[in-house]
Amino acid sequence: MQRSSDTHLCARLLLAGALIATGALTGCASTGTTPPSTPLVAWPDRLQALLPTDVLLLGEQHDAPDHQRLQRETVLWLAAKGQLAAVVMEMAESGHSTQALPRDATDAQAQAALQWNDAAWPWKAYGPVVMAAVAAGVPVLGGNLPRAQMRAAMGEARWDQHLPAPALAQQHQALREGHCGLLPESQIAPMARIQIARDASMARTAQQALRPGQTVLLVAGGGHVLRSLGVPTHWPAGLVSKVALAQSGKAPTAIKNEAIKPSDADAVIETPALPPRDACAELREKWRPAPYGATVTGCARSSAAKSSAGTGRLHR
Repeated sequence: MQRSSDTHLCARLLLAGALIATGALTGCASTGTTPPSTPLVAWPDRLQALLPTDVLLLGEQHDAPDHQRLQRETVLWLAAKGQLAAVVMEMAESGHSTQALPRDATDAQAQAALQWNDAAWPWKAYGPVVMAAVAAGVPVLGGNLPRAQMRAAMGEARWDQHLPAPALAQQHQALREGHCGLLPESQIAPMARIQIARDASMARTAQQALRPGQTVLLVAGGGHVLRSLGVPTHWPAGLVSKVALAQSGKAPTAIKNEAIKPSDADAVIETPALPPRDACAELREKWRPAPYGATVTGCARSSAAKSSAGTGRLHR
């Protein structure tokens, strides 16, 4: 007896959710071809070397607390110099912002303004970044493609033409490896379309926030910020951006085909290594088929949020 079509759709959404709210495994890769690394303690000093720029893209590993600390330091440093135009975050959907909040707004007010999804993106990790900007009078803008638009993006074949063929092939391989070979091959192209559409959404939000003489800070998973694959591929001619990629210690090489090129980032910031974990084993357990006859419920509500709360962060 086959599962119903609704269950098939739920499975598709759950697979998409594991990608949608996640951070790039490519951002964890260390191929030996990246730009010179920057110790975390030296980061504020190195920031000056990346300026001026219209947009500063700061890539992270989502489960690395040092990377969120790095983001907060960047907000404080740029804001203190009057150079921070806005903070665009992958962690909130486009169309939501803290623009109308006063500097003394509470965490609850900021979460409400951004329609923050704490299950997907723990406020404990990202709240200090948001509140540092709010206290400085700098707007925080959601940049991610709204979940309501993600299903449609899976079917938009126009995104297949956005990247050059080698880069698109790399994106497909990143999806395979980032999800431990668990994605059906038929899902690779649709999932890549979502990735590219998400990058386009963040690029659009950042462009709308540009201010002369200031810098927009864009915070996202490492794969989203790479010049050859991510947000920068959507920039219009003349927009100046710099890319800084945070990596935790000697992160395992996840993409074996030279995913990170020297031209992909202007700086790599190494932070202490995270405790070892078998993320693929965790993901296999998370995606283990439900017992025969079990009812699948609430997938549309929980796919993006719950998949991102753990090993779903494998890709981006």
